[in-house]
Amino acid sequence: MCGIAGYVRREGAAELAALRAMCDTIRHRGPDDEGYHLDGPCGLGMRRLSIIDLATGHQPIANEDESVWVVFNGEIYNFRELRQELEQRGHRFRTRTDTEVLVHLYEEEAEAGLNRLRGMFAIALWDAPRRRLLLARDRFGKKPLYYALTPEGLWFGSELKCLAAGGAPLGELDREALKFYFVFSHIPDPWSPYRAVKKLTPGGWLSYDAQGDVREGRYWRLPPPAEVPLPGDSEAAAAARVRERFDEAVRLRLVADVPLGAFLSGGIDSSAVVASMALHTSTPVKTFSIGFEEADYNELPYARLVAQRYRTEHHEILVKPDAVALTERLVRHFDEPFGDSSAIPTFLVSEFAARHVKVVLSGDGGDELYAGYDSLRSVEEDARFDRIPRPLRRALGGMAAALPYAAYGKNWLRMASRLSPLERYFERNYAHYFLRRELLEPEWMLPGEEGFLTRALARWLPDPPASPLTQAAYFEATGRLTADMLVKVDRMSMANSLEVRCPLLDHQLAEEAAALPHAWKMRGRQGKRIFVEAMADRLPAELWNRPKQGFGVPLAAWFRGPLRALLWDHLTGATFRQRGVARPRFVEALLREHQAGRRDNSHWLWGLLMMELWFREGERAR
Repeated sequence: MCGIAGYVRREGAAELAALRAMCDTIRHRGPDDEGYHLDGPCGLGMRRLSIIDLATGHQPIANEDESVWVVFNGEIYNFRELRQELEQRGHRFRTRTDTEVLVHLYEEEAEAGLNRLRGMFAIALWDAPRRRLLLARDRFGKKPLYYALTPEGLWFGSELKCLAAGGAPLGELDREALKFYFVFSHIPDPWSPYRAVKKLTPGGWLSYDAQGDVREGRYWRLPPPAEVPLPGDSEAAAAARVRERFDEAVRLRLVADVPLGAFLSGGIDSSAVVASMALHTSTPVKTFSIGFEEADYNELPYARLVAQRYRTEHHEILVKPDAVALTERLVRHFDEPFGDSSAIPTFLVSEFAARHVKVVLSGDGGDELYAGYDSLRSVEEDARFDRIPRPLRRALGGMAAALPYAAYGKNWLRMASRLSPLERYFERNYAHYFLRRELLEPEWMLPGEEGFLTRALARWLPDPPASPLTQAAYFEATGRLTADMLVKVDRMSMANSLEVRCPLLDHQLAEEAAALPHAWKMRGRQGKRIFVEAMADRLPAELWNRPKQGFGVPLAAWFRGPLRALLWDHLTGATFRQRGVARPRFVEALLREHQAGRRDNSHWLWGLLMMELWFREGERAR
């Protein structure tokens, strides 16, 4: 696991000083080692967190005649099988690391070889004879890769801050991309806060040569969720396949030359990972759990049940963090506005685990692939609106727009008026239109016309025809997963020099999950049914009947306590007002309402605070 950075210039030679500056910004991603390669216009750099082949795994790594060089962030879980095949074809290896497989595979298959890789990765490969740089990213985007394509050349890095440190001209803020933040609490891929910077598409690649020629491709895309079972298949047989694939995915992720453990929240997914790990190892699994003094946010009793059942080497801590210092630290690691407050416990549990191990397995991906979120059930529940005649629905929309903001039922009327079920899904589960209309200045609002989000996010939606439920499920397993959940896990774990592996996001297991119909995943008010059936005999019964509990913090209380001064100072100060993003009077109303306990506005206030802190961090950097 590493951080990577580099560039190819249109004119002039790459410079070591610029490359070092880029890599110094991501030292936290790789505190164990650093390496650089310069070849004319190209510079490759890396910071290494040593996990496999501690002695000879230094990067950059080259092929036999040093015509192909690579820097790599991630893990290739099937590298031993690939190495054996490549050796049979005559390739000679100098190390035991998975990284070296990449240069030889490229020699044989070029970018087509990416489809052979099973793992998580961000790759930068320099083909010296062709003067060509190849960038590639894993299928779900578990490992980040930013790039800036400008008239001067191409810059890339694991974090956005790398590019600026290397002299990349980032250009102006991308206001159109930032507008998405106020809907989703993050900026979706491929956009970034800057017009010149993009995120490489998950499952995609990009090549660039010293003449400035660019090619792009995509080697993998998640199949859309099935709507009916395969002929002859049964739910029991499918559950058995899920269990088998899941155990294989866990086993593959246990390869490491350093101490390894697991996050254990007490939920279904992380508990299933720990159970499978215990079946594959002869020594006790190291497990890590955090809790809070507030009972609603403390899952330690459930985690303890699993730890006791599998006799893990269990580590748990009741945390009371310095909320102000932690908030400001998070902003520096995300590099862009990021409003998912579950980043806080993710950081804390990563910090705790990193005291004992360098690698952990997590349960991320289960809700997205097996329909675990309540948001999907709303798609079917809201289908009742389709029975309302269209003229009446349009009238309801006009009525909703005319009502005062505080009127009860206003959001319900707008959802009823939406002609597209997918638009209703976005409206219900993300930022409501009327709240954004009151909160934001007009120039910071996304277009409100029917179908805008569907068009803008087309790459994260299945090709037609697909049911509304299929469309929403696909978005959650692609767009939302990549830009929210996996960003959170990557940044918060790597801030603590900790590698996180996600067995549920093994692409072969994910393809198996996609082939299962919705009816086998969702039943009544409960999601993930088939995954529960596959793991039922492995976990304590108390876990099956407990209500779903998100991985969160008592943010509402913090905003009335330790974070109150930080919140009010930033959101009522002159600097915030002069930005012209949010309407000061409405922001103050949200603050007063929250402080008085009349309504929990913590989600919106946290999003505004993260945006303002991000602006200020950028101004300090300049």
